[in-house]
Amino acid sequence: MPGTMGLGLPAFLAVWTLMMAAMMLPATAPVAALYARTITLRRTPRMVVFTVAYLLVWAAAGLPAYALAVGLGRAASLPTEVGTAAAAAVFAVSGVYQLTPLKDRCLARCRSPLGLMLRYASYPGRSRDLRAGAHHGAFCLGCCWSLMVLLAAFGLMNLWAMVVLAAVITAEKLVPAGRLVARAVGIASLALAVAVVWVPALAPGLTGGGMTGM
Repeated sequence: MPGTMGLGLPAFLAVWTLMMAAMMLPATAPVAALYARTITLRRTPRMVVFTVAYLLVWAAAGLPAYALAVGLGRAASLPTEVGTAAAAAVFAVSGVYQLTPLKDRCLARCRSPLGLMLRYASYPGRSRDLRAGAHHGAFCLGCCWSLMVLLAAFGLMNLWAMVVLAAVITAEKLVPAGRLVARAVGIASLALAVAVVWVPALAPGLTGGGMTGM
């Protein structure tokens, strides 16, 4: 189903947060492990706080995601040309951001977190783990929102899209050529912005073509 899949805001946020946990935590595990090495006392509960704070950032991102899904869901209910135009815009916005310096900066922080660890070590008091998790979550959001927005075009619960995007996120952050992967995805997304005009089924979440879930 397009848009919010008929979900109200609370249910949408719950589904969104579970999806973000499944897609983001594998790529973030090395950073969490590195942070854990800086903890000498009460490691498990403090890592829980770090992880919860990280996920709260992505849960908060579900609010604009819901608004976007509502708007695009309405576009999908209009003639196919409207959904196709919306899909082209989604692909174009994602592709352009993938090639920006801000994307490079956020990705660099996610790929080389040693500088972040030094910053987190300077956080005082009991709020350290909460602040560290939220700070890292903000950089991940800045790095990956352009990939998540593609779910609006492919279908929010399109399992194959989720698997592919999770693999792309992991590759961007962990493989040696991660920056090249990000640029390749950006170029591919721009190509899809053009191709979807002739093949609307490339964006089943907005044009109703193909299979939107499993």
